Amino acid sequence: MRLYHTSTQIIKHPDNKHSRDYLDFGKGFYLTTIREQAVKYAARFLRKGENAFLNEYELDDNLPDTYRVKIFETYDEEWLDYVASCRKGIEVDEYDIVFGGIADDSVYDTIDLYFSGKYTKEQALNKLIYEKPNQQVCILSGTVLSDHLHFIEPYSL
Repeated sequence: MRLYHTSTQIIKHPDNKHSRDYLDFGKGFYLTTIREQAVKYAARFLRKGENAFLNEYELDDNLPDTYRVKIFETYDEEWLDYVASCRKGIEVDEYDIVFGGIADDSVYDTIDLYFSGKYTKEQALNKLIYEKPNQQVCILSGTVLSDHLHFIEPYSL
């Protein structure tokens, strides 16, 4: 599977140690399957006058069954609960890889209103059903990163 990660640096050997805390799916290395989405994300670096690189990777298609993979198909209650827990720093089920939608600006606004108590869970879910998920992949396992994610090449943006 082809994956992309945008950064101010070329990242040949990714790790999850440099990840920020309290992200959507926990502390891991975040990528996307959507090249255009990664290129669009570069704008945040370019606006600040920083370098932007699109790092391209290949994730092995046949991962051993020992890895725990979670796939969120939609912005549903399970996704909302998982993201809410991760963003609050609450320990959640341990997965090696998580696939699912990004809490981008419009989605984040809904989540923020839910976190602040201005939306109930039902209200938040009713807003989220209209959002088309962008795809993010979070690799939480260092072993998956070192043994199954292969750097292809960088592109300067």
